[in-house]
Amino acid sequence: MALNLDHLRSFAEVIDSGSFSAAAERLGLTQPAVSLQIRQLERRLGVRLIERVARRATPTPAGTELLEHARRIEAAVEDAMHAMAGHHQGISGSVGMGTGATACIHLLPPLLSELHRAFPALEVQVSTGNTAQFVKAVEDNRLDLALVTLPVSSRSLQITPVLEDEFVAIFAETDTSSVTAAPTPAALAERPMVVFEAHTNTRQLIDDWFLQAGLRPKPTMELGSIEAIKEMVAAGLGFGIVPAMAVAARRHRRGLRVLPLKPGLSRTLAIVMRQDKPLNRGLQQVVQALRSLTPPVVEAP
Repeated sequence: MALNLDHLRSFAEVIDSGSFSAAAERLGLTQPAVSLQIRQLERRLGVRLIERVARRATPTPAGTELLEHARRIEAAVEDAMHAMAGHHQGISGSVGMGTGATACIHLLPPLLSELHRAFPALEVQVSTGNTAQFVKAVEDNRLDLALVTLPVSSRSLQITPVLEDEFVAIFAETDTSSVTAAPTPAALAERPMVVFEAHTNTRQLIDDWFLQAGLRPKPTMELGSIEAIKEMVAAGLGFGIVPAMAVAARRHRRGLRVLPLKPGLSRTLAIVMRQDKPLNRGLQQVVQALRSLTPPVVEAP
């Protein structure tokens, strides 16, 4: 059974104003038109909704109950109209984005804060994981886009590099070893290493850095969290190779000594999206913001 929203609105207005004529004036209709709408609503529901008491239109018991539903329906309609107006203006809606934990913690907060300030009705839902997970999620349209570590191979995706991210070596501040300058693979290969978990693009880049020198590292811990790696290194349980953004701020490198690598090592962060993905204005704003990313400024000691 379908109900006419205009009929419900007229019914509520009659009850609120206490008369058909006053309701008609508020609604910009004639009194006969309002009376016809109420009769049609009563016939549709099979009950009497309004009666006159002391020359005032008042609801019957059925009308009282319907009025509660009419209020909720009107509120829901207003919410829907507000939401759709936001979509029309391109400043609301939801964008699903995936990224690694390092970028989520150390790169995205200022960007997301600025987006929220500029577009408060635009919701950016961020999830963390690894490149392989997010490539599959974007391909399956479960995410709108992802910021991932290259390489990525997929015919269905548009891949847009946005940022070169340098790696650095980290040691505990209490480490008194002879590694005082930019360490080479040979200087690090025999040392205990706290490293990213296997089967990720970041780990593969680190392994390849050693392999190009004909060496293999000796991981003692393989962790999925950048913060866990930093804590283990600070505790003196090995050295680490991490993105420089993870230790750019002084508060993020407490208990650590940071050195550049020789030769240098970096990764490329890229936006991945389906090539056939429709770009609403909200998604366009997120992509534009990601394209403008720059590495965090390294704070002086």
